[in-house]
This record gives sequence, C-alpha cells and structure tokens, in this order.
Amino acid sequence: MWCSRMALRRIQRVAAVPLTGLTSGALRKMSTLQRVYVTRQIPPEGLRILRESGRVTVDLWDSDDVPVPREELLQRVKGVDGLVCVLTEKIDAELLDAAGPNLKVVSTMSVGFDHLSLQELKKRRIRVGYTPDVLTDSVAELTVALLLTTSRRLIEATHEAKTGGWGTWRTLWLCGHELANSTVGILGLGRIGVAIAERLVPFKVKKFIYADVAPRPELAALIGAEYVSFDQLAERSDFLAVCCALTPETKEICNKSLFSKMKDTSIFINTSRGGVVNQEHLYEALLTGQIAGAGLDVTVPEPLPTDHPLFTLKNCVILPHIASASYTTRNAMSALAANNLLLGLKGEPMVKELQM
Repeated sequence: MWCSRMALRRIQRVAAVPLTGLTSGALRKMSTLQRVYVTRQIPPEGLRILRESGRVTVDLWDSDDVPVPREELLQRVKGVDGLVCVLTEKIDAELLDAAGPNLKVVSTMSVGFDHLSLQELKKRRIRVGYTPDVLTDSVAELTVALLLTTSRRLIEATHEAKTGGWGTWRTLWLCGHELANSTVGILGLGRIGVAIAERLVPFKVKKFIYADVAPRPELAALIGAEYVSFDQLAERSDFLAVCCALTPETKEICNKSLFSKMKDTSIFINTSRGGVVNQEHLYEALLTGQIAGAGLDVTVPEPLPTDHPLFTLKNCVILPHIASASYTTRNAMSALAANNLLLGLKGEPMVKELQM
C-alpha cells in the first residue's frame, strides 16, 4: 500500500543514487538536472515517472500522514525549479518568495486550486498544472454513495443495530427518502455533475435540474437537465448536490437563504469545497428540520474539530474528504501531476494546465 506509515521528518532523495563510485561525467550530469520538491508522499506512479525521467532530482517530504510543516516547506523550496504539491499546502507570495526566481512550474495533485495564489503565480509567470477529469468517476461514485447513505439513514441504522436499538418491527422506524420519482438538483454543472446524474438514472429519477453562472446546453443535453435559477433549484430539488468550484462568488453561497427555500424533506450533499457552505446556517437548518439531512465530504476547516456541532446531529453524515480516494484515481492524479511538471519544465504544453 502506497500510503504506508513512515517517519514523519525523514526526507528522502528519491531520484538520486549514491554518489560513491560515480564517474565525473555522471556527477556533471546530475549537477545539470533540474531540482523538484514534492510536498507529500504521493502515490507511486507519479514518483516513478519523475524518477525515470532522467531530467530531475526530487526531494520528497516522505509522509502521507502529516503535511510538511510550513517552516520546513519554506526551507526546502529554496532554489527549486519545480514544485509538486497537494491541496494542504498554501502556495502564496511567502512561499514563492522563498522559492526564488528558479521556480518555473507548480503542479498540484488536485482538481481544485483555491490553495494557490493565482495572482502571485501569474505575476511571476509561473505555470500551473492540475489534475481534472481523472477523478470524475471516483468523485461521482462517492457522491452517490453519500447521497444514499444520508437519505436512507444508513449511519443511524448501523448504530441502532450495534447498540441494541433493533427491536420489534415498526412501521416508520428509520424511514428515509427514495430517489425514485424525485427531482435531483445540481449546483454547478460540469464533468462531475454529469457523471453523478448518469449514475442516478437507473434509480428512476424523474427530473434533473441545474443552476450555474450560465446555461450549459451541451452538458445538460447529456442528462436531459433543465437550467433553472438558483432560487428554483432550492425550491424544486428533492436532492441537491453541490458540484461548483470555490470562488469569491460561490463562497458560502449555500446559506440560510438557500436552506430556507428548500423542502423540509430535501437532502443536501456537498462533495465540492467546504467553503461554499455556511456551516452555521446548515447546522440550524438541520437542527430545526428546515431540511431533512445533509451529507458532507468537505468542510471548513479540514479536519473538522470533533466537537463541532454538526457532529452532534443524526441527520448529518460527514466524511473526511475522500471523494477521490480510490487506488486507481489517486495513482492517475499522481501520474498526471508528474507529467504536467515535466512538460512544464521542458517548456512544452502540459496535459492539463490552468489558464490564468
């Protein structure tokens, strides 16, 4: 398993070989290799690509359990040509100043990029790679699983079975809400939103609706979805899945105004970014029965403190940001991040480059 536990502060030189016995020619070649820092023990496929490229030497924060400490990160990036990061690392002016003028490429192993200071990167003409598309299937699967877990109250049911609550058969005990003949709303219709809808079709969903900054007719046609206003999305959805990116415009867009318009039988699901939801307003909506339930794979902060009020609610299912957590997807993300980095360092078009 690639996520094996290792000493947290052991920094491994991944691409390097022992210097003993190397010829002077080999040493000269190594001195011309570009330097790359990887901020996490990423899955093996990406490390293999970097290691076998023959173009870079790689320093690695050799842990998948704990992020690299900020001070350590600021030291390690000094003079690097490329940086591979994940969403736990804030790539801002402070870090870019610490890295210095050699830094040409930042490649993030994520589809989201709210941890990147795009303005600072653009100002320094640093290219940015990211990893969309490859996680679409995994995120869509998890979203459907979370929706069903929440709507059919599976966590509650498991708890009752384990703790002796399973008594005689009762007519309305642990009843939930079916997808059949329902209206499913999608906030932010992109690749993932379409993939979610495609997986829900066999459940006999009656109608798909979506809200976005503008109509997306080509994507909507794939699932027969109707474009509606933000308010209509709230009012009509039996299940509302949030799939939008976190931007200044979408920050806390899911707030008491939205929840107040939703049905008291509706289920709210968020697998996008925690920042699009006002969690205090969500808590009140769940506590008062304004909506029936919520399933969250993302929160603010992450990890969410164990004493957070949302954890006290039976009608709120919270997962630790695992939507893309399949072996296939994480290795694909790692490989894409590595290839983006190498192509960027060569001055060639990346497989997936963020246009700024």
